[in-house]
Amino acid sequence: MTTSNGSERQDEGSRPSLWQDYHKGMDVDSLILSFKNHMKYTMAKDHYTATDWDHFYSMSRIIMDRLIERWIATQQTYYNTDAKRVYYLSLEFLVGRLLGNNLINLMMMDKARAALHRMSLDMEDLRNVEVDAGLGNGGLGRLAACFLDSMATLELPGYGYGIRYEFGIFRQILRDGFQIEVPDEWLRFGNPWEIARPESRFEVKFGGTVENRPTKNNVINPVWVNYHTVLGVPYDTPVPGYNNNTVNTLRLWSAKSSEEFDLEIFNDGDYVAAVENKNLSEVISKVLYPNDNLLSGKELRFKQEYFFVSCSLQDIVRRFKKQHGNHFERFPDKVAVQLNDTHPALGIAELMRILIDDENIPYEKAWEITQGSFAYTNHTLLPEALEKWPVPIFEKILPRHIQIIYEINRRFMRDVASRFFNDRHKLANLSLIEEGGEKQVRMAHLAVVGSHSVNGVAALHTELLKSHVLRDFYEYCPHKFNNKTNGITQRRWLLKANPGLASLISDHIGTGWITNLDELRKLEPFADDATFQQRFAEIKRKNKEHLCKLIAAETTIPVGPDAIFDIQVKRIHEYKRQLLFALGIIVQYIRLKKNPGHDIAPRVYICGGKSAPGYHMAKLIIKLINSISEVVNNDSLIGEKIKVVFFPNYRVSVAEKIFPAADVSEQISTAGMEASGTGNMKFAMNGALTIGTLDGANIEIREEVGAENFFLFGKTVEELDRLRAEGYNPRWHYENNPEIREALDLLDSDFFCNGQPGLFRPILDALLVHGDRYFNLADLEDYLATQDRIDQTYRDQQAWNRMAILNVARMGKFSSDRTILEYANEIWGVKPTPITVTSAE
Repeated sequence: MTTSNGSERQDEGSRPSLWQDYHKGMDVDSLILSFKNHMKYTMAKDHYTATDWDHFYSMSRIIMDRLIERWIATQQTYYNTDAKRVYYLSLEFLVGRLLGNNLINLMMMDKARAALHRMSLDMEDLRNVEVDAGLGNGGLGRLAACFLDSMATLELPGYGYGIRYEFGIFRQILRDGFQIEVPDEWLRFGNPWEIARPESRFEVKFGGTVENRPTKNNVINPVWVNYHTVLGVPYDTPVPGYNNNTVNTLRLWSAKSSEEFDLEIFNDGDYVAAVENKNLSEVISKVLYPNDNLLSGKELRFKQEYFFVSCSLQDIVRRFKKQHGNHFERFPDKVAVQLNDTHPALGIAELMRILIDDENIPYEKAWEITQGSFAYTNHTLLPEALEKWPVPIFEKILPRHIQIIYEINRRFMRDVASRFFNDRHKLANLSLIEEGGEKQVRMAHLAVVGSHSVNGVAALHTELLKSHVLRDFYEYCPHKFNNKTNGITQRRWLLKANPGLASLISDHIGTGWITNLDELRKLEPFADDATFQQRFAEIKRKNKEHLCKLIAAETTIPVGPDAIFDIQVKRIHEYKRQLLFALGIIVQYIRLKKNPGHDIAPRVYICGGKSAPGYHMAKLIIKLINSISEVVNNDSLIGEKIKVVFFPNYRVSVAEKIFPAADVSEQISTAGMEASGTGNMKFAMNGALTIGTLDGANIEIREEVGAENFFLFGKTVEELDRLRAEGYNPRWHYENNPEIREALDLLDSDFFCNGQPGLFRPILDALLVHGDRYFNLADLEDYLATQDRIDQTYRDQQAWNRMAILNVARMGKFSSDRTILEYANEIWGVKPTPITVTSAE
């Protein structure tokens, strides 16, 4: 109804409460009214001009409306109760798409679908408009996202801190089978889930020098001078818990220049120079993991790591002082900072700088506060992955911090010398500074020394940290070391990703598993139930049909759902052994070429993942798999017996389609090299059977699901250690196993090179000339035999489905809720803080 001056007003007979509270009402009518208001007043569109993006954006604003009140109440409650807070520092947060996840956690999915249906819109269309957030690459970032979900669901006061990468890591496209990196413009149309907080920005210093200036008491005071500054502007994303009022915060920092524009230079006609400083500053938050093969790339990554920890720690100190003033003795009682791997380890030196230089706290007290506040999670067993930064980079970019690190090391070395008298070997091994050649700062050592807790992420991983990678530290401070086996959130990876299976589970055991995954054990009696098995198999087939359509759309490769879907999707790295996966395919191809009547269950081999831009061997393995795919898929003699797919630009939204469709989960890393893995958990939780080594969390998964429901192969850590000690000779396997020899000879013959002779020679050299560091050939024979067992087992669908159901039923241990509770109780010392929103409907 319109008044005489053209303004709209409410009809006399309409419901006042609906009009007043439409922005927070959870009923269908309120959602429709809210949607239409956002379409009109936020997007300035009507039904004639609205696009799919407008529809998605309006739906996202509906959700944000219903999060805001809870979000504010959460922060107010943390202040009012003086809660201790967890700050999770991670260079990656692979959150994927948020529309579906937020609807599920707010218990809004069904009503939102109904509201859209009444407006002739489809939920899946809207969800497909959303792009994956470009905030991570692999398991490290996905783990961080799962942990944030669990913290909110468990009502723990938690914050995530990271970088708002403008172009993500990259978008992977395949050109002639090679990985090509192009910018991931995920922010092109904006991000409806974030709120910019420019008023909460911080200055971050780089460069300059340190001057020793005397104080009034003639005490020498180091002062950082002649530096340049970059501004860190925070963008906040709400993180809602499942079916509660908690909404925690993911705060991401964007780099902005402190000198936006030099008008004088512009007026002189040098238009490029006028914005040069701005561009140099803001490149810090452009791309995740810049190529560090060049010095400029190394320096940029170093700046990224310091930029985000400096912003984060300044923010943490600001929040603490707002409530506790200068009573920093209480800091460890109110602040728990968790370092997600070594990337944020600079935070230890930065907090020391803030406490000593800015807050005038004596060194001894500052160190006590720092150690009491920080905890460190190690995620790697590869020595080369334990970050080291050249001292000259420190001296150039962070001159004050290298002084602080030297002082930390001086005092630490004094303690080590006292503990291990006259043991120069121990001193050299434990020092924060690596001598010999160019001096380097060992960031993992800084993280261990500066933290009160050091944890691995799987039982084997933690034991190998204590016995190998950080053995001397474990001998020096065993009380710091503990294990926290990784987990995943079942709300994303089962409830959201596999709604068919989730419904089947809830119909039979109730919904308690959504927040207590141990409830899945109640499924065990149904593993032998014929009706349940049939329904389970029907859901798996439907998921496979969905993936077939996605594969056809993304790759144009036609595949059918009747085959075994044998899948390896993860970051491409030699220790993860995508090369072993490829060699297995080549052997199977040769078998079929030599004997076309060879009886096998049809199989679709699916691989996906990104290589670091500067990792030549990993990129060559991607090319090899694509070359195998081209040959195999176009061989009429092979037909539908095997197909090979490399899925481009693997990401969270694709993973949500892949895991529910998998029959076989390839977890085939070299024993002792994978810290944990979480893809193994996602596959098993969705009913895939694992072929894997005794590595990472595979060991614990096998213990939980039962050895009879896990396809084990490969040499153990101890067996590989013996091989190394005795002198491993990979050529022995080439010379003594005809199938291995035929596969490598075919690779050497340029059969897969497509007119590029010698293309795969580096792979052959890595296997036969340079020692096969990752023991591909040592494990290949056992891998092939185990694949044959999979083939035979799959033919008995009743037995296969029973095994798959038991895998699902026994995955309770691998919820990130369990992991986070262990962190909270044993490392952080934080308690649940329930949130009450009195006016929420």
